[in-house]
Amino acid sequence: MSIIKDQLGREITLKSVPKRIISLVPSQTELLCELALENELVGITKFCVHPYHLKSTKTIVGGTKKVDIEKIKALNPDFILCNKEENTYDFLPELEKIAPTYFSDVISIQDSIDLILRLGSILNRRTESDNLAHKIEFKLVDFKHFIKDKPSRKTAYFIWAKPWMVAGNDTYINEMLKLNKFENIYANMSRYPKVEIEKIRYEGDPDVIILSSEPFPFKDEHAMEIGTYTNRSITVFGDGEMFSWHGSRLLLAFDYFKELHKKLESHF
Repeated sequence: MSIIKDQLGREITLKSVPKRIISLVPSQTELLCELALENELVGITKFCVHPYHLKSTKTIVGGTKKVDIEKIKALNPDFILCNKEENTYDFLPELEKIAPTYFSDVISIQDSIDLILRLGSILNRRTESDNLAHKIEFKLVDFKHFIKDKPSRKTAYFIWAKPWMVAGNDTYINEMLKLNKFENIYANMSRYPKVEIEKIRYEGDPDVIILSSEPFPFKDEHAMEIGTYTNRSITVFGDGEMFSWHGSRLLLAFDYFKELHKKLESHF
């Protein structure tokens, strides 16, 4: 038996190394598979799309905000993995009655690396987690070298339309924007505020507008509508997983960011 702490500082008691895991976070489901824990994974959400085949081999227990408690109970898990941003505390008391429930809290790349190492230790995958952390750290150093001479560009990152919502401060997305020298014009606002696109010119008039691929399916008409309220913005459809998924997705994110900058350079 051991007592561990999650990233919220909550104490959790484990009787042994978990062997039946439920993940309620898509990026962390992908991470568990990267850590060679696919066999231990028994339940996932309907949004856990990587690796793709999991949806046909694992039990779907609901979404990230609403879960089927009875399905979770029937799977007899010994570890449930949640995230402060993705999940709601409303069902935490019910989950804790079923199994030890671990909450991650990831705002930065360092938080992500910390989570990888913690899970590696908790789930007996230290070698895999150490290797993954080293790969991410290597790619991060390489990307910082790539980006250091790039110009800063004022940016707005949209996650929803009507109501229009953006990524503000205190978010992992904002940290990814800063890493890319995308100066978030809404960094003075917290979390995911609603904004009026009619005022975007006066609130920063961004050089770049990023329409995220998730959670809202932006289309050309949304790009055109926002564009009517700006002076000179370049609008791109961004891969939301690269900007908002922590964990092993970072292995792909840095290369994606390089290609995004090359694409933008052709417009400026």
